[in-house]
Amino acid sequence: MYAVIQTGGKQYRVSEGDIVKVEKLTAEEGASIDFDQILMVADGDAVKVGTPYLAGGRVTATVASHGRAKKVKIIKFRRRKHHLKHQGHRQWFTALKITSISAG
Repeated sequence: MYAVIQTGGKQYRVSEGDIVKVEKLTAEEGASIDFDQILMVADGDAVKVGTPYLAGGRVTATVASHGRAKKVKIIKFRRRKHHLKHQGHRQWFTALKITSISAG
């Protein structure tokens, strides 16, 4: 059984027991979070698709940890102009462990 959830402006395919890194959420480590923006739930051949969200669908997860992703390096370079600019960015994330999926 798996579900497609939406959080942080992105969509994630999750199954029970998965650990998923999503955009940073304001919750303590070990806290339980319920997602109600469920786009799709599939259990074998039985597939339920929402319009746009599935009514009564719920995915429960616990916060495993918070952290920062690997550095993304940005380089802007113009040839023959003596122009070189370096910049870096590390995005915050929340690691979630999916505990249950219900189609509603």
